[in-house]
Amino acid sequence: MGSTIIPIAVLTIVFASVVTIVASYFKLQRHRADAAALAEYRKLAEQIAAGQQATNDRLAELGDRVKAVEKLLQSVG
Repeated sequence: MGSTIIPIAVLTIVFASVVTIVASYFKLQRHRADAAALAEYRKLAEQIAAGQQATNDRLAELGDRVKAVEKLLQSVG
């Protein structure tokens, strides 16, 4: 009876180690995927911010043109 306990204990430890390694591997893969998604999100956010700034600049330019046209119309009329 005593001679079967040691191999069972060793197998239990090995099995638990393999389970822990596999679980850690999948957790690491999930973490890597999350990090990649976050990096992509940041890149997209930067692109949107740059596009928004370009839109704001263009709107300001158009606003200035409208003011110039209004001023011209006021001077004519």
